[in-house]
Amino acid sequence: MRIALDAMGTDHAPSSEVGGAVAAVERDPGLEVLLIGDETAIERDLRARGSHNRITVLHTRQSIGPGDSPVSALRRNPRSSIRLGVELQRSGEVDAFVSAGSTGAVMAASLMALRLLPGVDRPALAAPFPTTEGRTLVVDVGANLQCKPQHLVQFARLASIYMQDVEGIGRPRVGLLNVGAEEVKGPGVLKVTHRLLARSDLNFVGNIEGRDIIHGACDVLVCDGLSGNVLLKFYESLAHFFFESFRSRLESDLLHARLEDHFREFDYAEYGGVPLLGVNGVCIVCHGASSDKAIGKAVGVATQVVRTGMVAHAERDLAAHRSA
Repeated sequence: MRIALDAMGTDHAPSSEVGGAVAAVERDPGLEVLLIGDETAIERDLRARGSHNRITVLHTRQSIGPGDSPVSALRRNPRSSIRLGVELQRSGEVDAFVSAGSTGAVMAASLMALRLLPGVDRPALAAPFPTTEGRTLVVDVGANLQCKPQHLVQFARLASIYMQDVEGIGRPRVGLLNVGAEEVKGPGVLKVTHRLLARSDLNFVGNIEGRDIIHGACDVLVCDGLSGNVLLKFYESLAHFFFESFRSRLESDLLHARLEDHFREFDYAEYGGVPLLGVNGVCIVCHGASSDKAIGKAVGVATQVVRTGMVAHAERDLAAHRSA
């Protein structure tokens, strides 16, 4: 297993990436990590942590900033860490790519180099949300601000396969984010999507209201990227708000520790990164503020996706439904 890791993506690059790579290879004896970035800075950080023979470096100083136009920046920077990582996956030199850099650039590079799986019109970002019953995978959380019904159905299918292969849920329950539980609720796009999902072979459980997400009403929650991104950021900020509010009132260190443990699931560092579903490869996108821990977890997610053969599973499933 060889994972390419963009070492120029986080706010503290390459320190977070190096720390995450070291943690990942120490946890997984069958793993190699290729760090892509400024060799001098990476090697300096590696020496400070103790070098590792399963971590190698591919040198480049070209990077893409969050404010750059993704497509233009990729063309201007043919040796950017993002472009190199995706192209290495296309050529088979690595099994997956992980980046905390520009999400738009990772998507654009993936579309150009890896292409979409047959039967997929758009890629989607999927993020796990903690609930009282475990986790719900919300898709899309920012890749597509406007969606057609067929896009949402494709997202549901891809996310269901992810939950089967990576989370081990045999028949994931699929819900559609809406303003009411009744099938007649919501704009036309959601009404049509509801009908299509109800007719599909997916385990569709109907519309899901915002208040029901945290109670684990479904395993996969489908929505457009605008709604999903707002939901994701509100979820994270709400958890932080409650944690800080309660912590200031606690006098017991034991209670503080229990509270911290309870809210840990809301921390993006716990799941590390989110998969870009629908492309013919494995790309994991991380938060720009990712810590060593978050990067290490993201590499772990990438290895799970590769080892379960999720992309091949998705390709078979999509082909079966095209021919049906």
